[in-house]
Amino acid sequence: MIHVIAALTTAPGKRDELIEAFKQVAPTVRAEDGCIEYNAAVDVQTPLDGQSDLRDDVLTVVEKWESIDALKAHLATSHMEQFFTAMGDVITGVSLQVLSPV
Repeated sequence: MIHVIAALTTAPGKRDELIEAFKQVAPTVRAEDGCIEYNAAVDVQTPLDGQSDLRDDVLTVVEKWESIDALKAHLATSHMEQFFTAMGDVITGVSLQVLSPV
């Protein structure tokens, strides 16, 4: 199993548009072979020491996949291609962390 943390940075003020698009594509992604988890989250202010600065224009996608091959297949699907094409003016950057549980 692998874990993925994907930080999608948006143009200023465009995060809500990305959230709505994510909500539309998420059920299709969750039905893909090898998908264990696929959820989005936004930064929240807390009183905890050491918390990073809030990122108002970032949507974080938390994913779990059965294998790297399942993740690669996901990234090659037509619905993800359509998603990223439709969000071309909204998403300004993508940062991926791919993790292996220990």
